[in-house]
Formats: sequence, C-alpha cells, structure tokens
Amino acid sequence: MSNHPNIATIGQLKASGYQPKSIKQEIRDNLIHKIQDKQETFPGILGYEDSVIPDTERALLSRHNILFLGLRGQAKTRMARQMIDLLDEYIPVVAGSDLNDDPLNPLSKYARDLIHEKGDDTPVEWIHRSQRYGEKLATPDVSVADLIGDIDPIKAANLKLSFADERVLHYGIIPRSNRCIFVINELPDLQARIQVALFNILQEGDIQIRGFKLRLPLDILFVFTANPEDYTNRGSIVTPLKDRIESQILTHYPRSIETALSITEQEAAILPQQAEKVAVSDLVKRLIEQISFEARSSEFVDKKSGVSARLTISALENAYSTAERRAIIHNEPATQVWISDLVGIIPSITGKIELVYEGEQEGPYQVAVNLLEKSIRSLFVQYFPNPDALKKRRNTGKPSQQGKEEENPYKAIVNWFDAGNKIDLLVDASDREKMNQLYQVGGLHALVAKLFSRSNEMETALLMEFVLHGLASYSLISKKTLDGKIEFKDLMGSMLNFGGNFDDNEDLSEDDFN
Repeated sequence: MSNHPNIATIGQLKASGYQPKSIKQEIRDNLIHKIQDKQETFPGILGYEDSVIPDTERALLSRHNILFLGLRGQAKTRMARQMIDLLDEYIPVVAGSDLNDDPLNPLSKYARDLIHEKGDDTPVEWIHRSQRYGEKLATPDVSVADLIGDIDPIKAANLKLSFADERVLHYGIIPRSNRCIFVINELPDLQARIQVALFNILQEGDIQIRGFKLRLPLDILFVFTANPEDYTNRGSIVTPLKDRIESQILTHYPRSIETALSITEQEAAILPQQAEKVAVSDLVKRLIEQISFEARSSEFVDKKSGVSARLTISALENAYSTAERRAIIHNEPATQVWISDLVGIIPSITGKIELVYEGEQEGPYQVAVNLLEKSIRSLFVQYFPNPDALKKRRNTGKPSQQGKEEENPYKAIVNWFDAGNKIDLLVDASDREKMNQLYQVGGLHALVAKLFSRSNEMETALLMEFVLHGLASYSLISKKTLDGKIEFKDLMGSMLNFGGNFDDNEDLSEDDFN
C-alpha cells in the first residue's frame, strides 16, 4: 500500500478499495515480489546465501514466528531488523490509537468508541514501515508490565475511572507493537515466568493484565534471538514457548575466509583519511581474519561462547590506527601495515574471547599472542614452502617431485642468524628504518625476489618481514617481543641464553638449521 496523503478518514479509505491485511501476509506478499524480481531479500548479509537466508524466506512464506539460534556476532538481530524492508511503505491506523488499530478492524476500546462516535469521519493517520519495529533486550529485570501492560492508577484518578474500567490499562511494549515486527533479543535471559506470559499471545491471541482478560488478537511478527541453551547458565527457553515458535533457524560463522574477509571489509569503520594514508595488503587482512578461525578451534577459548565477527572488525580498525599513529610520529605522508604493527590489534582480541580454565591460566594477553602466532604459521605455507615438509623429506631421505633432494630455501637466512647476527624491529620505527633492518638479513631479499618477482618495494619488504615471523613460528629462528621491539636471532643461541627447554624441541637437529 502506498502513501495516500489525501485519505484522512475511514470513509475515504473505504472508497479507495483498501483491504485489511495481516503483517505476516503483508511480508509474505512483498517477499514473493522480491524473489520474483530477483532482488536481494537481505542485502549486506554475507555467508548466509545458501543457509540462513533461504531458511528465513521459507519461514516468512509460511507466516511463522522465528527464533534465530546461534553464537554471538552471527547477525541474528541484523536479520530481524532487515525484515522492515519487507513491509508495505505506509499503512493506515486510527488516529491517536495506542495499538496501531486498523481502521477497518479495530482492537482497542479507544478505537472502537471513536469509530462508533464518528463513523466514516473517523480520522486516519499513516505510519511508515520504519515505525513498525519494536525491540527488547531480555534481561532478568524485565517484568510482565513492561511487555504486556498494567493498571495505571494515575490515569484512573485523572479520568475518574474505576479500576474495573478497561480504559485504566497502560499497554506494554508488545500490544503497542500491534501490526509491527517485535524482536526479543537473548530470549533465554528472560525469566521463565515472563516467558510463560507470552504463551497466550503467541497461540490464543489474548492477554491478561491484572484482573482483565482481554481478547486482543494482536497482529505481530515475533522474532526471537538466542544463544544455544548450553552456552548461558542464566536460563533457557522454556519448552512450551519453544513449541509455540514455529521456525527455529540456526545461524553460523563464515564458513570460508573469503566470506569473512568480505564481512570485515564491509563492516570496518575506516575513515577516508585513514584509507588514503594507510595501505593494507591482502596478506595482512588474511592474517587478521585467520585469527578468528584459530580462536574458534583453540583449546584455550570457550567454544560454547563463540568468537564474534566483531573481533576481526575491531582488529582491522586497530591495524589501520597503529600504522597511522606510526606515520604521524615520523611525519610520513603514507605507510602500510607491517606484520610488526599487528601487536596493536592485541586489545581487539583480548576482549572478544572467552577463555576456559587453561586459557585463564595462560592469561588473555598470552592467548591473544598465541592466536596471532598460529595465524602467521597457518598462512605462511600458503605463500612460502612449508618448513616442516622440507624437514620431513630431509629426515626420511625422500627426493622431491623433481627427483632430487630439494634445496632448503631458508638455509641462507638461518645461517645468517646462526653466525651470531640479529635484528631488532622497532614497532614504531619508520618504514625506511624497517626496510634497512630487513635488507641486512642474508638471503632474505633473494628468497622473496625469487618467489614474488612482480612485487613493488613496499610489498617485497612486507613479505621479507613475513618470512622472519613465519620462520620463527616454525622454530627455525627465535623471536621475542620486548619493550616495543621485536628481536629476531638464532634459535639455539636464544635457548642457551634464556634457559630454553630443549625437551620442547626434541625433533630439532643440527641439520634442521642448515
């Protein structure tokens, strides 16, 4: 139904041919048109194209109330909010009604009395679809009065009415959401007795307020969101309520790093001046994204809690800011995010992961550092030869696919450190200072230039730094972060100097460093 500014009374509305329609039928009709016209039904929701979105479309076509069940940061509330776009742009209501009464199908006593008094001259208002959405975060202190309503003694006194008069009622947020989408987030956190109060609204279409039993067939699309019941120890969804919610849709995290990259790119709030000043390579973006994948499989992180997509979004924003701050310090017009800049994303990780007992013992900072190291290790083999594979071939004596023993591409680099050399990469050093340090390492530039011959100077330097971090993650060289600098040196010397435990590296031999 389009806006009809000239229609101001019920008589004019009847003459226009208006027919009442339930909100679920309204959404169903508009969804059918969108699907037929090949339009996106939930634009901007990435990774759900073959799972959650089709399930939601089926539920809406069935005119079902919906429960989105999934871990934190899985776009459950965003899915609900986007259903507004499936509503008609404007609908008519009885002017002054608390319940958005349909002029041809009024519910409230106010609307019925007004129509009885004025007939076809009853004034009509038009409300936009953006006003037809209600949302409530379930907390233990939510009461029945908040959701459904209560007797208003002040109204009774002002109007000189008895408490037995229906007009003394003050309706809660659910009745006031008549002909709207109403969302309750974190449903398990709602006390069981409050959940019970929703039974009749969902099934029988009546509500009870104090002594009043009102037949109010509210026209509402209910959408609930919840974490899996075994995640929260504060409560659960009572079984009869779950039974009354027709469709339960399971949400999930991105299933591929490509989808995760697109989500982070879309959601990160990067200022134009930051994007202009700071370059972020695909390598760095993938490193940041890999952290969330590592966290979801880490033995230190509570899998029931989940790892929100907000982790990588915040981390990317912090990566930009870390590089931007460094450029401001050195008055550089432009810079890039280095691997060493990723120490600046640690605060984005520590607050986004919930640790199990072993993780608490390790400490949130160290767990975050370990996740970053695992991310580097996982991605390193996608860009450079796998050090473990080289080591195994050498130890077993098996030739490479070319039929001869493969030369260790890292030999010159490891030998340079074995000779007693080391480098200290200052986190806040300028681009030129970082590059000067990296070019000192014997064999490092030659390796990157051979494998990535088309890279420009800055890309090559970033890959050179990545090699050092990667070799450290595979225990071929030592890496220590101390006082704003990252120190790279030989592994054996580091273990001797710092009292390293050789039992942790039983598979290392002298050949592994040559």
